[in-house]
Amino acid sequence: MRSAKDFFAPLAVGAPMPLREVPARPSRMIHFFDPSNPKMAAKVPDMVGTVDVLLGNLEDAVKAENKEAARQGLVDIARATDFGEHTQLWTRVNALDSPWALDDLITLVTEIGDRLDVVMVPKVQGPEDIHYVDRLLAQLEAKAGVTRPILVHAILETARGMANVEAIAGASPRMQGISLGPADLAADRRMKTTRVGGGHPGYLVRQDPVDGDVEGARSVFQQDLWHYTIARMVDACAMHGIFPYYGPFGDIKDVVACEDQFRNAFLLGCVGTWSLHPVQIAIAKKVFSPSADDVAHARRVRAAMGDGTGAVMLDGKMEDDASLKQCLVILELADRLSANDPELAELYAEGSDA
Repeated sequence: MRSAKDFFAPLAVGAPMPLREVPARPSRMIHFFDPSNPKMAAKVPDMVGTVDVLLGNLEDAVKAENKEAARQGLVDIARATDFGEHTQLWTRVNALDSPWALDDLITLVTEIGDRLDVVMVPKVQGPEDIHYVDRLLAQLEAKAGVTRPILVHAILETARGMANVEAIAGASPRMQGISLGPADLAADRRMKTTRVGGGHPGYLVRQDPVDGDVEGARSVFQQDLWHYTIARMVDACAMHGIFPYYGPFGDIKDVVACEDQFRNAFLLGCVGTWSLHPVQIAIAKKVFSPSADDVAHARRVRAAMGDGTGAVMLDGKMEDDASLKQCLVILELADRLSANDPELAELYAEGSDA
């Protein structure tokens, strides 16, 4: 990757914005931990290599009286831990209108900026929030001698942020991605749910009456509260070459519904999700990694399509240029994951057309 100076020099002289070079490192699960909690902090070294992203959380889950301890705890953990090639270190700083955000950024960039990959910014309202963080990071990186740019990740948690999602996605060459923050967004929208992510049994469609019998039995189908929001976020991210993520799923015990929600997000285009408990790590890895069958099918389509023009019949289904493009997305993801995960590399190697 280019140095921070090279990365931002065109902006400083008014030249066109440089092309994005967002690192396409696997980030299927962003695992949150509280750096002020000694038990959680002690587990961090053992989790390196088992998760794609470890995120030191300084925001809502940390009580006001523990904010400074969490900040210093993250500094201590970053200094003492070798995160290796396969686990990124992220942080979620406090909201920009809070008393702690400025100190979060100053402390983290100047003390562990060389180890920090991404800063997650909560409750982003518009591109001006990203512009502020962008310029502040550039100044702090220069002061601390950080030789690569720290990237920025926004959380979509307000109605205004949702209305501005396209502008947020394109606000800076530092933008790495956007996550859905369903709980805060639900509150800001005045949605009638108290759940953290997932569906709601009251959000449904009902089968039409059979033969006009409105009193008879009729099937009910629960709907996804977040389909529109996720789809629009995915489009905004795709338009600007950054990555979309599902956020938290709060019911730790309901692993079935958690997997369903993660899969819905994956099928809509999300590349990863948050994990709030170790049980969700395995779910995220399973859902956001293509299956062996999907990879094998994608390879067959690629082989059958040749130069990518025309159409072929494969197992009774038509495959054409659009099919090939979908398959290439799967294969690119499989190659990227295989480079970091020997288990997946072995799984995907079975039946390879190479």
